[in-house]
Amino acid sequence: MPGPAPVPARETLDAFEAAKGFMPRDEGLALYAAAVEAGALGLPLLEVGSYCGRSTLLLADAARRTGTVAVTVDHHRGSEEQQPGWEYHDPEVVDPELGVMDTLPTFRRTLFRAGLEDRVIALVGRSPRAAEVWGRPLGMVFVDGGHTDEHANGDYEGWAPHIAQRGLLVIHDVFPDPADGGQAPYRIHRRALASGAFEETSVTRSLRVLRRIGHGI
Repeated sequence: MPGPAPVPARETLDAFEAAKGFMPRDEGLALYAAAVEAGALGLPLLEVGSYCGRSTLLLADAARRTGTVAVTVDHHRGSEEQQPGWEYHDPEVVDPELGVMDTLPTFRRTLFRAGLEDRVIALVGRSPRAAEVWGRPLGMVFVDGGHTDEHANGDYEGWAPHIAQRGLLVIHDVFPDPADGGQAPYRIHRRALASGAFEETSVTRSLRVLRRIGHGI
């Protein structure tokens, strides 16, 4: 019988609650448990779409706990729904000189204040370009980037092949009902299952955890 799910350090959870971002606590705890499981493989944990570092805190804590590292991939210019005039726009993360979104300074402050900078390697740039030059297996890929089909498929196609056997693919904002949210993450979730390379291991609201069990992506 499995024991209780691992939980992050109290200070990490406090920092998670205080950080800018959209992930609720129960999904965060599920993400953390997946990251600890994947971290036991001794391979990096990779996140696509970091925003201001809310979920990154959990991956960094899990990396510290398991002796690995968290890698984040984000251009830090904000996704579609975070641009001016859209629902999730936050003027506090607009560069005052350039007038464009720049979440990188807030992201770095979030990690620094939590004492977790040493467990994170931040790649600043577009996900497909980073995936093209990435050259080693990953214990986990957490997809939480742009929610258009172009971006979601690009993240899946770029990073899923790097997941080691028994490694985890975690997808956020999976909404089977279109009334609840955009469908691109749901479509890559279905695509991953249909490939035969992944089996689903847990569901927490919109967070889906899949384990790699095959070679076809």
